[in-house]
Amino acid sequence: MKVAFYKSTRPGIAGIYNRLVRWWTRSPYSHAELIFSDGWAASSSFADGGVRFKRIDFDPAHWDFVEIDGNEAAPRQWFHAHDGDLYDLWGNVGFVVGPVPDDPDKRSCAESIAAALGYAESWRYSPAILHSALSNLNHSAAFELLAIKGAA
Repeated sequence: MKVAFYKSTRPGIAGIYNRLVRWWTRSPYSHAELIFSDGWAASSSFADGGVRFKRIDFDPAHWDFVEIDGNEAAPRQWFHAHDGDLYDLWGNVGFVVGPVPDDPDKRSCAESIAAALGYAESWRYSPAILHSALSNLNHSAAFELLAIKGAA
């Protein structure tokens, strides 16, 4: 599995939203997709109405990818169980205006991926935070491997 992070700008109103998310989170990313080994992507998207599976032609010029380890069964099951949940636009506003609570029955992109991966308090995740968490996990594994090789 891997997670794709959108770093480009869509045309029109969506592009304004891309820029606002990136600016507010101080990150190059405004959206995330979980990609399964069979090529299906899963996320929650405002443009698609919420949680869904989708085939996407990922142009590497517009996306960064983080490989993740683990069994795909639980994340895939999570997305099947939540397929059709609405997008949590107000929850995203909460990243900007702290007191705005997220809706426990709606999901943002990074929130849906974090929940599918079993992360606690998934509502806390933006694309920026998810990228950082997954990248740090991968670096931690690399450092552990280096430590093991160094000790041998």
